This record gives sequence, C-alpha cells and structure tokens, in this order.
Amino acid sequence: MDQTLYTRPASIDAVKIHDSFFSRLMQTTVEKLIPYQWEALNDRLADTEPSYCIRNFKAAAGLTDASHGGKVFQDSDLAKWIECAAFSLMWHKDADLERRLDETIALIGQAQQPDGYLDTYYILNGLDKRFTDMMNNHELYCAGHMLEAATAYYHATGKRTLLEIMIRFVDYIDSVIGPEEGKKHGYPGHEVLEMALIKLYEITGDEKHLRLAKYLIDQRGQSPLYFEAEYKKYGNPYHWEKTGMGMKYYQADRPVRSQDKAQGHAVRAGYLYSGMADVARETGDETLVEACRKIWDNITHRQMYITGAIGQSKTGEAFSYDYDLPNALVYGETCAAISLAFFAQRMLRLQPRGEYGDVLERTLYNGTISGMSLDGQRFFYVNPLEVDPQRCEQNEQFRHVKPQRQKWFSCACCPPNLGRLITSLPGYVYHTRGNTAFAVLYTTNDAQLALSGGTLTIKTETRYPWDGVVTMHIENAFDGAQIALRIPGWCKGYALRVNGVAKLLQPMDGFIYLGVAQEDEIVLTLDMPVQVVRANPMVQDDIGKIAVTRGPVVYCLEQPDNGKQLQRVFLRADAHFETQWEPQLLGGVCTIRCMGDRLCFDDWAPDELYGTGAPQYRLQPLTLIPYYAWANRGLSEMTVWIHERLG
Repeated sequence: MDQTLYTRPASIDAVKIHDSFFSRLMQTTVEKLIPYQWEALNDRLADTEPSYCIRNFKAAAGLTDASHGGKVFQDSDLAKWIECAAFSLMWHKDADLERRLDETIALIGQAQQPDGYLDTYYILNGLDKRFTDMMNNHELYCAGHMLEAATAYYHATGKRTLLEIMIRFVDYIDSVIGPEEGKKHGYPGHEVLEMALIKLYEITGDEKHLRLAKYLIDQRGQSPLYFEAEYKKYGNPYHWEKTGMGMKYYQADRPVRSQDKAQGHAVRAGYLYSGMADVARETGDETLVEACRKIWDNITHRQMYITGAIGQSKTGEAFSYDYDLPNALVYGETCAAISLAFFAQRMLRLQPRGEYGDVLERTLYNGTISGMSLDGQRFFYVNPLEVDPQRCEQNEQFRHVKPQRQKWFSCACCPPNLGRLITSLPGYVYHTRGNTAFAVLYTTNDAQLALSGGTLTIKTETRYPWDGVVTMHIENAFDGAQIALRIPGWCKGYALRVNGVAKLLQPMDGFIYLGVAQEDEIVLTLDMPVQVVRANPMVQDDIGKIAVTRGPVVYCLEQPDNGKQLQRVFLRADAHFETQWEPQLLGGVCTIRCMGDRLCFDDWAPDELYGTGAPQYRLQPLTLIPYYAWANRGLSEMTVWIHERLG
C-alpha cells in the first residue's frame, strides 16, 4: 500500500501555538481543566457525584478493600485524562504533572492481571464474566481509551511503561477475539479500540495490531450477528430490542461497507467511522474508503447542526433521520461533536479536500468548545441551539437540556474527552504529504514540518477567527517545497500576496497550492463579512428562521444582551450588521450588533390565549455573541436560529 497517497498530521510537538484563540483554550485546559479533573477522579469535588475512578484502580491493585464504583466504563475517564495530560506535555513541560502520571501508570500496572487483562469492573466483579457481554459492558472501549493514552504518553515522553502494559492487554484481547476457531467472533459494543489499534500499529509496525483492527471493522454486522448470539447465550439485556433502532444503535445491523447513513448512538458511530477511515488508509481498501465517503456525505449534508453538533435524539443519544434537526430538543453530546472532528481529521488524511477542513473547523469553533465554560470548570453534556430555562426545568421532555454547565457528571465522558481534543490542537493545524504542507487551520504558530525534501519552517501571525488576515513567513525552504492554503467554504472572496505581489490562484478541492522559497512572506486575506444563513427547507424546525455567522464562528442571541422571550425577536436578512471587538467580554470576543424587531402584546389581554389581532413590532437593538461563549453569565435564554422578518 502506497502511503505517499495520504497525508499525515504534523506532530503535536512540531507546532507551537501562541497568542491566539487556540492558545487561550489550551492554557485554560492546562491551568484549570487538568487539575480540576484530577480532583474529580479522586472524588475530591464538593457537591458532585463521586467518580470512584482512582479508587477502583487501587482496589483492583489490592491496595484497598472496596467494591467497584461508578459506571461499567469508569476506567475510560482516567484514560482520557492521561491522554489529555500527555498531549499537554508536548507543548507545556510540567515535571510535577509528569511525575503524577508516572505514579498513576504504576498504579494501573499493579491492577493488571498476570495474563495481561486490565479492566477494574471485571477484576473486582469476577474475571469469569469477562468478554461475556461485549455488546453492553465496554471492556474493549476502556481498552481502546487506555491504549490511546499509552500511545500519547509514549509520544510525549518516550516512556514505554503504559505502552507495554497495553501491548500485553492487546495480546490478551487478540488471544480471545478473532476469526480463528475457538475465539469469539465479536467486536466492541462501543467503538474506539479500532482507532487505538492503528495508533499502536504506527508505533510498533506489528501486523498483528493492524489485523486485529481490520477484523473488528470487517466482522461488525456480519451474519449471524455476534451480539444476538451473545445476549441469548449469556442472558444479557438487549436494551434496544423493542425500539426502532435495534442493532442500528451499535452500527451492527449489517456490515459496515453496506452502511451509507449515520445511525445509532452518535459517539459510537463517529468513532466507528474514524476507525474505518484509519483501517482503509493503512490497508488501501477502497471499498472501505467509499463507505466512509457515503457516511460522511450523509452526516454533513443531512444530519449535522450548523454548529457541527451531531446526534439529534435523547433516546439512545442517537442519530434520527435526514433533516431532523430540532434545536430545543437536540442532544448534540459534546463527545459526538468531538467524534466528528476525529472523523474529519481522518478523511483529510485519506484525501486533502477543503470540505473536510471546513467541518473540522466548524466543530472546533462551535460544537465542541461550547461544552466547557470559559474557566474550564463547568461542562455541558448536551449542547442545545435554543434554551428556555423554565421549559428545561418544568417540561420533562426537555430535562436532558441543561441551561447551565454542570460541575461534573456521573457519566463524565465529555469533560476529559474535550480536554484531550484541546491539548492535541497543534496536531490539527497542518497536514503534510511529500513536499507539501497543508495549512488546514489558521492560528498564530511556529511550525517545523518534516517534508520529504527537508524541514520547512513556517511562522504564522493572525487574529483568526476574529480577523481574516493570515501572514506566513517561510524559513528553511528547499527546492520543490510548497504550501497548500485552505480556502474555507464560508469564504466568498480572498486575496493572496507573496512578498507584496498579488497572486491569482484558484483552489483545487478547497486548497490553493503555492511553491515557496526562503524568506517568502505570504499574506492570505479572507473576506469575513457577517453572513445570514438559512437551512434547507426540509429542516422543519428552521423554516422561517435565519442564523448569523462570521467566518467560522456561529453566533447566538442571549438574554443578558437582548432580554427575555427571545422567541419574540425577529431579524431582517438585510439588517445593517456592525462588528465590535470587546476584549473584556467573555474572555475577548467579537460581537455583532444590529437592529431587530420584537413582537409585542399591546392588543392582548393577559388572560387571552388566542385572538385575531394583527402582530405588532417594536424596534430593538440586538447583540449577538459567539455560540461557544453562551451560558457564562448566569442562567439565561439563548437561541441560534432567529425568526426572519419579511416584507
């Protein structure tokens, strides 16, 4: 298989992000999120449900006499925290944090069983039951997350302790699961191990790790269905048997190559599709590539919110059907948007197309980071596009939607997942292939990119996403080196100057390609006006409504700026919009101001529920803020989609 066909993300330690939107997020994660989550893992947060995570590992290691606490997948919270912290060490050295990681890894090693098995739930509840409920009980999910943590820590420090622990566990899994007679012909109920095995394979080069990943992909949904045989044999619960999802919940109703729509639990789905893309790349399997493309098109053209959120339904935290995108009843789990970012990154590796970078950017600036407060210590599990706190409190069908971020969750998958995404952001800025460096995301950074012909140094300065001017200084250029600049899909006009001279270049698949020389200065100016966006008329909830964006950022109305009952606000598409940089507001944001209309009740008596009077409007000044920053100023209403005033 010819790996030169595919791109590779630049390593995290090769890109130094500073003085930018991303660097603020990264610094908050290091200073606030990582220590806060460590306290949570050790059950030291007041007024929250305990995690039990560290306690479980101590009990599994024989250091305490305690039963297993928390969810069956509780181990994964610690794994994601380790991965998040490991990524941070690549750009923020911290001897104390590294020492804490080493101590934690030693504890994990003490809990590992002599045969390599490692899962505290089964170590504490009976090893005889292991791998008897792969559909529900997350052993392979926990293994996958801990394996990802191991590969991250190896890349960050060169230390192999956790890596060797997980190689032993993978060896054990490989001895239990596979196509051979006497093995279980199964696969994860919750995917992630597929991606993790490919990360391990990239380190070890051991074909066994690639074969196992491929088997888990290929075997999924094959007839007879393994999950059906498993739950019947062991008497396990089948929670989705009498629902419309059934095995679709697990993306296991049919083989993956025959799936052409996103279905089931949105996080599991996003992880599966990412794993499919990984295996397709490493094996050169075009049938798997084609399946990824079909599913990608379905998600991004029919089932994705404007913020990059996915997963419309509370039932099963799942995809529902094409164009069903409710704003107030949305699920939009933070982890699901993160899984879409993973999928986009892997589709970029298969083929450098601008549309993949566009979706990656959309999720990063909107649907993922909305899941964390600006201080890094409160979190959303569900990310709505419309909120009325009274409705969330008093209408049961809206109870899953929280109008304020929470300190922690009993199912705490989202906070550490967001942490590991943010600390790995340097690895999303550039991809490389041959002698080409693909600039996928724009942020101030210093990068040293390993290309076929040598190392290309790029120093970038920009105020993106608040400003569309991106200035790049090229150093250490060599003959044949080129840079590919992504022209975002939202951008309707741009200008390019090299050493002060205008260049007229047309994008190819969303990128403009430019040969570079020593000491070149490249200035890309992306037009960034305020844009009014409408949804496809098939999206019932957005008919008669408009949304406001600027560059990659989706905006919203929030109560502190615009008053209560935002459903009464109307906006004209041709309104005069003014942008204003407000450094003291919400950590520094660019706001959008305009005049709108508010529907009035002058002719309505308080006890008149229905009437025949004509609507009346009053002018109202409106202020829109970036969607990711809402719910940082107390309990309030919010809406992304605004009624359009016509006529």
